[in-house]
Amino acid sequence: MLGWEFPPFISGGLGTACYGLTKAMDQLGMEVTFVLPKMVEGRYTTHVKLLCPGSKKFASASGFSELRNVKFHTISSPLQPYTTSETYQKLIEETLRQKHDMRLGGITSASQLVSSIDYSGDMYTEVHRYAAIAAELAEYEQYNFDIVHAHDWMTYPAGITVSALSGKPLVIHVHSTEFDRSGEHVNQMIYDIERQGMERADKIIAVSHFTRNIIISRYGISGEKVEVVYNGVERNGNWSSLTETGIKKDEKIVLFLGRITMQKGPEYFLHAAKKVLEIMENVKFVMAGSGDLMHRAIELAAELGIGQKVLFTGFLRGEDVQKIYKMADLYVMPSVSEPFGIAPLEALDNDVPVIISKQSGVSEVLMHALKVDFWDVNEIANKIIAVLKYPPLQMTLRSHGNFEVRKLRWKDSAAKCAKIYEDALLPV
Repeated sequence: MLGWEFPPFISGGLGTACYGLTKAMDQLGMEVTFVLPKMVEGRYTTHVKLLCPGSKKFASASGFSELRNVKFHTISSPLQPYTTSETYQKLIEETLRQKHDMRLGGITSASQLVSSIDYSGDMYTEVHRYAAIAAELAEYEQYNFDIVHAHDWMTYPAGITVSALSGKPLVIHVHSTEFDRSGEHVNQMIYDIERQGMERADKIIAVSHFTRNIIISRYGISGEKVEVVYNGVERNGNWSSLTETGIKKDEKIVLFLGRITMQKGPEYFLHAAKKVLEIMENVKFVMAGSGDLMHRAIELAAELGIGQKVLFTGFLRGEDVQKIYKMADLYVMPSVSEPFGIAPLEALDNDVPVIISKQSGVSEVLMHALKVDFWDVNEIANKIIAVLKYPPLQMTLRSHGNFEVRKLRWKDSAAKCAKIYEDALLPV
């Protein structure tokens, strides 16, 4: 299994999904080797296997104690989920500066420098460097696996390479497409990689019918090899708690939790907040997350004159996420294009009613959630006011939604993946 991220290396829903899926596969007795493109800090190498680029020696470690059939390899790479070519370049420059400073200080141990990496200077080349190292790792594992399972575009070239060298079927898992992330202004390089991965795959797993339709219509893929497997919900993580928030006890809390990017519709959340505050004063809006539009969102809140009513927490993990859910009266997801959307499931699991955009995969599985078009800020505001003003509505959404979400189990998702694996292994 080739993935972008895994706890504690997590920046979005993909890491949560990979954790939930592999944990369920472990419980079903399936053996998984998880390969992660991540520059690993020394303090994290106690629970993963670390692959050093340019070397076939692996530093083994104890692993996740609850995952008996899952082992991990991390390839020291600057690739990160949801990054752009520009942010990638900044990361490379910062890493090289840090390595230079460490060498000047006489610090040269492997745990601190994480091997010597030959940075080629662009994200495209790094994706293929990762693919080459993943192929080495597969050979090191003596091709002792039945299926290659690649998550999202950054790992598709690696999946194609490993599949070709090993002769094993390739299954790709589409959690998001370039059209979700960038709208109509797609990065051609990423689109080409996505399309090649889809064309070369024996089977494609889409996280929703919403995403399946994009794969068929935008990438020209036959619907026969695209299967839908919905995500589940899983609580995990142990991190420190939030500090004081400055929220008063009598204030209602409306929560936005996700990356603050174009895809997630933060501006629609803020414009709806402005309309709500014109009717209700005792409401505070919390935006939990980080992203390339964070500074713009802060400026927009100020421009709308609601800056004192909007709290930006930055990126939250583990117990901080649980705490903010427990504080919230309502969760709103106004995503412009959301392949699935795990956060609403987490909110309902914490007894928080949700409003979600109709342009999301999760709207296919949640019946007891209020649904809106992402662009309709008047309707978003009306529904926020209705939930906050009428306790019976809030209680109904909370109780029915909580019952509904308990039926979405990762074990069912893992079982569906296993069936797709079996189909991919059938002789042509």
